[in-house]
Amino acid sequence: MKVKELEIPGILLIEPTVHSDERGFFIETYHAGRYADFGIPDKFVQDNHSRSLKGTLRGLHYQLSSPQGKLVRVTSGEVFDVAVDIRKGSPYFGKWVGVILSAENKHQLYIPEGFAHGFCVTSDSAEFQYKCTDYYAPAEERGIIWSDPDIGIDWTVEKPLVSEKDGRLKRLSDMADDLPVYKG
Repeated sequence: MKVKELEIPGILLIEPTVHSDERGFFIETYHAGRYADFGIPDKFVQDNHSRSLKGTLRGLHYQLSSPQGKLVRVTSGEVFDVAVDIRKGSPYFGKWVGVILSAENKHQLYIPEGFAHGFCVTSDSAEFQYKCTDYYAPAEERGIIWSDPDIGIDWTVEKPLVSEKDGRLKRLSDMADDLPVYKG
């Protein structure tokens, strides 16, 4: 397994060891001890799985008082996956990183608490799976509009399929009272 910290500290790209032969492949997708060695929490409490069509954009989501760290991967298709630092006082506030996650590359991304997360499907469809460090709490759910010009994410799609709820989200600059605080 290879683990690389991306441009924003705390966000980790994980390349699992793939054992393959003529029968197929085997990968270990999570091992609490090994992942903890890289700073990934050993406590995940909820797993989620979504399927989306090409051009679907989900995000940018986060939870306020019950924040979720996420370990994400794609098991079918391909997505452009994005994390945005939304921690007030962070030297990386408003900065984002994006990676391609696919069934083919088998990469994972760890996104710690304090980041907004979203993805856009770049293949005909994609199945997206993720582990969360806290439970989904609808009353705590928040989000930033995917097209926020101050963040400037290049989603690689001009007219994404966005839910009505995600289409009504506000810009990061309008969320001052609904953001986590950087703890250094």
